[in-house]
Amino acid sequence: MAHVSTGPHIKGCCFWKQEKVLERLRFVPNNNKTQYGKNPSKAKAVRPSYPHTHTSYSLTKAATLEALTMASANALTSASVLCSPKQSLRRGVSHQHNNRVNYRQSRGRFVVKSSAKEISFDQHSRRALQAGIDKLADAVGLTLGPRGRNVVLDEYGSPKVVNDGVTIARAIELPDAMENAGAALIREVASKTNDSAGDGTTTASILAREIIKLGLLSVTSGANPVSIKKGIEKTVQGLVDELENKSRPVKGRDDVKAVASISAGNDEQIGTMIADAIDKVGPDGVLSIESSSSFETSVEVEEGMEIDRGYISPQFVTNPEKLVVEFENARVLVTDQKISAIKDIIPLLEKTTQLRAPLLIIAEDVSGEALATLVVNKLRGILNVAAIKAPGFGERRKALLQDIAILTGAEFQASDLSLLVENTSVEQLGLARKVTISKDSTTIIADAASKDELQARIAQLKKELSETDSVYDTEKLAERIAKLSGGVAVIKVGAATETELEDRKLRIEDAKNATFAAIEEGIVPGGGAALVHLSAYVPAIKEKLVDADERLGADIVQKALVAPAALIAQNAGIEGEVVVDKIRDSEWEVGYNAMTDKYENLVDAGVIDPAKVTRCALQNAASVAGMVLTTQAIVVEKAKPKSAAAAAPQGMTV
Repeated sequence: MAHVSTGPHIKGCCFWKQEKVLERLRFVPNNNKTQYGKNPSKAKAVRPSYPHTHTSYSLTKAATLEALTMASANALTSASVLCSPKQSLRRGVSHQHNNRVNYRQSRGRFVVKSSAKEISFDQHSRRALQAGIDKLADAVGLTLGPRGRNVVLDEYGSPKVVNDGVTIARAIELPDAMENAGAALIREVASKTNDSAGDGTTTASILAREIIKLGLLSVTSGANPVSIKKGIEKTVQGLVDELENKSRPVKGRDDVKAVASISAGNDEQIGTMIADAIDKVGPDGVLSIESSSSFETSVEVEEGMEIDRGYISPQFVTNPEKLVVEFENARVLVTDQKISAIKDIIPLLEKTTQLRAPLLIIAEDVSGEALATLVVNKLRGILNVAAIKAPGFGERRKALLQDIAILTGAEFQASDLSLLVENTSVEQLGLARKVTISKDSTTIIADAASKDELQARIAQLKKELSETDSVYDTEKLAERIAKLSGGVAVIKVGAATETELEDRKLRIEDAKNATFAAIEEGIVPGGGAALVHLSAYVPAIKEKLVDADERLGADIVQKALVAPAALIAQNAGIEGEVVVDKIRDSEWEVGYNAMTDKYENLVDAGVIDPAKVTRCALQNAASVAGMVLTTQAIVVEKAKPKSAAAAAPQGMTV
């Protein structure tokens, strides 16, 4: 029988290894009792001696619980008898009248050892940040434009060849702690842009680097960094408003294909594939990307739906690079009840573990002891589980849960029918061929066996739609029908090698995200031309600013806006400043096409960017740049001297 241990998990524990925390808080049993009999509050705490000097603390009850639970995921062994975190705590600590735990009374000691920190101020700190920012931005900037280069990442297994900005940014760790802090800020820009727009990570990184570089020069010259930050923010807001006015909506298949092709690195095959997928599921449909068993890449439409709810806890993530949960052939529990006691779902957890099947829990809420237990056992690899909250509210929530139950072939565990979760059997769970959960949404691709039931459900909803007179009901029923009948367009990616497959999947992911961003907020000229043209609107915004340093912030933004277009030209072997000057003198839709080496109407030529991607890149770059400019000191962990390797027996490598 599978055993599941309980207790929440929090990463890290005061600079000590987690197992040492438990070692210092362990209690000695005596014939299945504590040293002082049955009363655990008088248990004898044993602290082993160590050749270090430590500091003792009297910890609050909450702090002790946190320390214990921090260690539980890696240090506790599996328990055959399940207990709550509170029960686990009562086994080993004494509670005083003021809710404090006094380890002096029980002769126990909780030890904390801090590591030394290095602090840098003013110019030195800014130079270190700038150096780290430049190193990461230089690596990411190589990929910008249709003639951008690839970057090889040395990872586990075979090296990965990528052309994706955020993937490169996440892979870079600099040896110098202060420089790495600067690189981390650019990683933040890339990640935020990827999360909000799905593309434009390289553009955002280049913009941020340029704003920071120009801003730090001004601060060094004596300008007020806080006022510069305000000027940058006001200028960017004005430009975002102008961008919204200048963008135009997507018009048909050709625009979709153009956006997808440009985002995929001018790969027209990927652009055509994305356009085909959108044709099949509509602009509100769902696109899923997975590996193919052959060398060919194809598009198939399968039964499925998307739910506007993400994972309850990020600890459920199975793909750290994309921050998503990915399950295949998962069992699905569908209920409108709250789950807070772990005993309610222990039988299901044990059965699904025996079946070696992932478990997706869709409930009104999963909290308290139940959530803590799921998280700690997920982190320890005992369970393969994830939980999301049920979509919708009130009666609409029940209707949506019934739709999900029919889609997956599950039996809806409804509270008003007295179908309690603790009585649910494995046979009452649904089955999903694939589940993808992000922080905001969940995509479920149904098993083929549920197709007939799904079609019957759609027919029932269409009948209800034809009979209703309510405008609200009409809208909601139409939405449910669209979710169930639209299906999911699955792009099955094939390639000759694993390296090529990963690169191709990243390109298709970028193309998909850019396409939906374009559908949402419209399109603008690509190739960095939109940003160059926006720089012409900065003087009008600057005139409204009174403070001299705020006006300086506007000048910084104006100069930084041309950096992406200049770098695209540079990667194509052309002088960047010459290209920028010619774009400035042209109309809004005219720019430099690096692929054809011509100045032309980029919208007509199909060189277009989603307005949302441009907006998010500009806003996120300005946000992080403002934080850097107002930074006066850096605190990092001091580098530890490398110790000489211990002598090893002959034939053994240390």
